[in-house]
Amino acid sequence: MAELIFWCAAVLLVHTYFLYPLALFAMDGVAQVLHNVRYMRSGASQRREVPAEDALPRVSLVVAAYNEASCIEQKLRNSLALDYPSGRFEVLVGSDGSTDGTDERVLACPDGRVRLSAAPRGGKTSVLNRCIPLAQGDIVLLSDANTMIEPEAVRRLVRHFEDPEVGVVCGQLRLYNPTKAEYEESTYWTYESLIKFYEGKRGAVMGANGGLYAIRRSLFAALPASTIVDDFVIPMRILEQGYKVLYEPLAVAHEETTEDYDKEFGRRARIAAGNFQSLRMVPGLLSPAAGFPAFAFWSHKLLRWCAPALMALSFLANLFLMDSIFYRFTLGAQVLFYTLAYLGKKEALRGSARRVASVAYYFVTMNLAIAVGFWRFLRNSQRAAWDRTARAS
Repeated sequence: MAELIFWCAAVLLVHTYFLYPLALFAMDGVAQVLHNVRYMRSGASQRREVPAEDALPRVSLVVAAYNEASCIEQKLRNSLALDYPSGRFEVLVGSDGSTDGTDERVLACPDGRVRLSAAPRGGKTSVLNRCIPLAQGDIVLLSDANTMIEPEAVRRLVRHFEDPEVGVVCGQLRLYNPTKAEYEESTYWTYESLIKFYEGKRGAVMGANGGLYAIRRSLFAALPASTIVDDFVIPMRILEQGYKVLYEPLAVAHEETTEDYDKEFGRRARIAAGNFQSLRMVPGLLSPAAGFPAFAFWSHKLLRWCAPALMALSFLANLFLMDSIFYRFTLGAQVLFYTLAYLGKKEALRGSARRVASVAYYFVTMNLAIAVGFWRFLRNSQRAAWDRTARAS
């Protein structure tokens, strides 16, 4: 029984972190070969034509803001400088009971494309439920107040909506740290972005990032007031309806990471609680009948959320298998990994070893946050309203 538990846990962990990405690479290779065969037979070009200015859809940029006075003016300047026809673009700031002067700064903006929708504190979900129906654009671009978007990003996102089967397009969020050239999250973020890129080729990106993604306004349905991870639930609901969720790596936005690791851990735990909550909101993606989206959901998300339990089971089961040299080796490998994570926390190593230990520490703390989030989910103790994260600049 211990051996069965060990191998089940180990295989599931290897699948979610390694085999699933390899499967995506393989499926993309096969799809590319088939595409090339069709092209050689027909000779027809698949190149997308650039739409004329007057054919571009109206776009509404919706920004949920809670006490963002320190960055909202910069966000408005960045938004109004985006390369998109001014007559087809607006910025709608949804203030969630801000008390620090955020509303006054938005109202002071002289550009008529900027609108403010203010209401008492109710959480980001209440802001989206209020503002998205108020948006005048056919396409709603969602972004955070502290996220700065590159000028060409809107056009690069919007062009995909020429295909009526596309419901969501996710941009690429690049994280930066003003004080550390190398930090733990950058390695994992690159890995996750690569997976999203290949999922996007199959029209089933597993969730967006609140920093930059676009949706068809007509596909948005009001979220339950208790929703915690809106940027996961909104795209997954649209995917569940049969629309494609794409990834556009050339639509880029930038966001600063935080130096407060306690708050960052709390943010991850909050997201984890929201992830478990989302299971009842997108039940269709759990069914094998959903095809590839179900495969991606189980492989990329559900198994990741189970990773803390799988890690604990593989370690505990390994303790009962010490009669074999092989299992003594696997236990030693696990102990070494957790030792590296501890050394990463203490910053006790230097050079390449320090980077490896730092990644191990990030991986362990990420899974601890998932465990904490699951506990909050079970106790229903995670509130939906969010607090802004303090940044270095």
